[in-house]
Amino acid sequence: MILFLKKAHRTFYRYSLAFIFYVQWPLIYFASRKPSRYPLMNVLRKNCAFFSSTISGIFYRVKFEAPVDWSRTYIICPNHTSNLDIMSVSLLIKNNFCFIGKHELLENPLLGIFFRTIDIPVNRDSKISSYRAFKSAGERLQQGMSVVIFPEGTISKDFPPRLQEYKNGPFRLAIELKIPILPVTSLDTWKVMWDSGSEYGSRPGICNIFVHKPIETAGMSIDDADILKDEVYNVIRHRLNEDDH
Repeated sequence: MILFLKKAHRTFYRYSLAFIFYVQWPLIYFASRKPSRYPLMNVLRKNCAFFSSTISGIFYRVKFEAPVDWSRTYIICPNHTSNLDIMSVSLLIKNNFCFIGKHELLENPLLGIFFRTIDIPVNRDSKISSYRAFKSAGERLQQGMSVVIFPEGTISKDFPPRLQEYKNGPFRLAIELKIPILPVTSLDTWKVMWDSGSEYGSRPGICNIFVHKPIETAGMSIDDADILKDEVYNVIRHRLNEDDH
């Protein structure tokens, strides 16, 4: 019975998201055609995230380790345990931003238009695709736009999820451009929505998100990329472990 209710709620959430998206479709399409499309597209994305979650009884409680100066540009690195991570991160960011995400999202009926216009698709099995994606991300960062990169690359298939090994790309890019890393720990989105396997489904609830203080990269060299990667990994792992106790 509980599994049935979770699957029914997940279906309701998906239809709520689709409803909000298609209500906004004329504005989304109009914004996507504008050269200066990013601010309005991000507002519309936030609307989709907020209203679909609220209608479904899903809310986000965000705590900050320190105040974030949103006039600065960041590479934002969250852990990834649920599709709700995309929603929570979209809502907490207060400056202009884009995502790097898997190229399959180009064909997604809702997210596809964002990945064809303001976000950056990447095929992680292709070195050429990865190079182009990070080159594009670097250009956006130099233009003053924050970039969201999930360093794990995918959602954990384990239940409960475990923090997976990080990719090097975000950290090399941060050092090359002297951009601070903003780590974000999603503490329990997976408890509200699980996206695969026998536990598939969702429920109303509160997702707790912890935004760590930025990690500066100005004094680092490319040789420090692994050190930076490990630092971000350990910051998030430590926060997850604290929450378990």
